[in-house]
Amino acid sequence: MTQPTPASIGIVTVSDRASRGEYQDRGGPAIEAYLQEVLQSPWQAVPRLVPDDIDAIADALQELSEQGCCLIITTGGTGPALRDVTPEATERVCDKMMPGFGEQMRQVSLQFVPTAILSRQTAGICGSSLIVNLPGQPKAIAECLDAVFPAIPYCIDLLEGPRLETDPARCQAFRPKSKPAPDPQ
Repeated sequence: MTQPTPASIGIVTVSDRASRGEYQDRGGPAIEAYLQEVLQSPWQAVPRLVPDDIDAIADALQELSEQGCCLIITTGGTGPALRDVTPEATERVCDKMMPGFGEQMRQVSLQFVPTAILSRQTAGICGSSLIVNLPGQPKAIAECLDAVFPAIPYCIDLLEGPRLETDPARCQAFRPKSKPAPDPQ
């Protein structure tokens, strides 16, 4: 029996300082650790580290989508600061926006910190890739992914991507039950 091809998952850290080597990237590794904990199906990380520049971010997202990443998760650049442009770059490359992801992440984050209303994370579809923007803090990354990850495998199914299986003890992915075919009579 052949092993399934690992799903490619893009992990994009958006940070001026980390991209210049002045600051250690903690967001990208936090996303990768989360995925290692939650996913049971084979997958491979495709990491990118880019500055807070709308063109650099959009180029990285577009490239990862074209390379076949079914899921692209970003960290950083979602706040109100002048250099925070990750949502704008995401909107630039997406065919469809998925605002429910951002709404859910903010709702959950408000339970932990009142400044969650300042976060502008969002999600969208670029080609056949789901892009999800997360905040830059590693603690917030796990909280936000816990809030939305149950819907991600089914979204990837709808985009005709690889089947992502989660560890049900860690994250119960939601997939609607199939309805029986109608009686041909």
